[in-house]
Amino acid sequence: MSKFLIACGGTGGHLAPGIALAETLIERGHDVRLFISHKRVDTRLVEKYPLLQSARVPGAPIGLRPDVFVRFIVEQSRGVAFSLRYLRQFRPDAVVGFGGFTNAGVTVAARWLGIPVALHEANRIPGRAVRLLSRMAQRLYLPPGVRLPGRLGLQMRHSGLPVRREVSRLPREVAREMLGVDPRHKLLVVIGGSQGSQPLNKWTSENAGPLAQEGVQTWCVTGLGNGENSVREFRSKTGAVVRAWCEPFTDRVGALLSAADLVVSRAGAGTLAELVRCETPAILIPYPQAADNHQWANARQFEQQGGGLVIDQHALSLLRQEVLEVLFNDWLVNKFRENLHRMAAEDAVDTIAQDLEELADRVPPRRHRRHRPVTAPTT
Repeated sequence: MSKFLIACGGTGGHLAPGIALAETLIERGHDVRLFISHKRVDTRLVEKYPLLQSARVPGAPIGLRPDVFVRFIVEQSRGVAFSLRYLRQFRPDAVVGFGGFTNAGVTVAARWLGIPVALHEANRIPGRAVRLLSRMAQRLYLPPGVRLPGRLGLQMRHSGLPVRREVSRLPREVAREMLGVDPRHKLLVVIGGSQGSQPLNKWTSENAGPLAQEGVQTWCVTGLGNGENSVREFRSKTGAVVRAWCEPFTDRVGALLSAADLVVSRAGAGTLAELVRCETPAILIPYPQAADNHQWANARQFEQQGGGLVIDQHALSLLRQEVLEVLFNDWLVNKFRENLHRMAAEDAVDTIAQDLEELADRVPPRRHRRHRPVTAPTT
């Protein structure tokens, strides 16, 4: 048995793959702990997995504003100190990071203590954290076809993003029954990522009625802090009742994507991996302020592989017509699904787990001495 610490907090796109990898490693007989952030989205998601042990590590994202930069320095210094204490007690055989500010302190601390580090980058354009911290890593997992300039000496592996096993494709009828969705009408799902998207939420609110007139149900995941659960009822042109749902957070991603005929969403790597797993076509609206414009790169790759379409946020006025044209074009929807089925062939989580086991096996024997029980340090 090996010990692994997975740093994966900050956003759902970081935490969800960390949970997926943790579950797989535990099933393979290993001891796994998670480092998450103090953000509300981390708390909400990890509550679903009471058997996973986690600790909240101090940290903050970097920014150029003086107050933001000072906070970054202070919180990341606290993160390094916290990580050093935790690692000295837990003594993992490897540390795994999934991007974001929770990686920084534990990566520095692991390097200091001589513990191997593996980093995973899911976006087509590697983020700042991975670019900087990769100098300290023994493994770097990148999307197929992606390279990191200046890191040719690293033991790079090409792999997709681990997806939680509960996020899997269900029969459409089963998924709709679970959600209480009318099987007679088309269903459009709108997802703005774990933080939500105000432009997409506003678009859904304004267009739910007109879409309902065409017999299209809508289900919008608005993001934590953006309203409450609600259901509105409209009438179609034929007089049928058509509903529109809103909820800040969903615990039923697999069912929701399986029930959908089409998804409108941002283009975060985690969302795209879940769309592929559930074989759900999508119209992607990349977040224009994403670092290094990485969501555009993600979206273009998804479109080029035939999983859906891409629309600029500035063209949201055209989105309703595009949605209707796709939803009522059965040939196109089926073609998208065929392409997504092909894209879903790789099982990234087992590939990464096996490689991490090989990395842990190379740890010097002194790290395999008997370990004392550990409780998470308090912040």
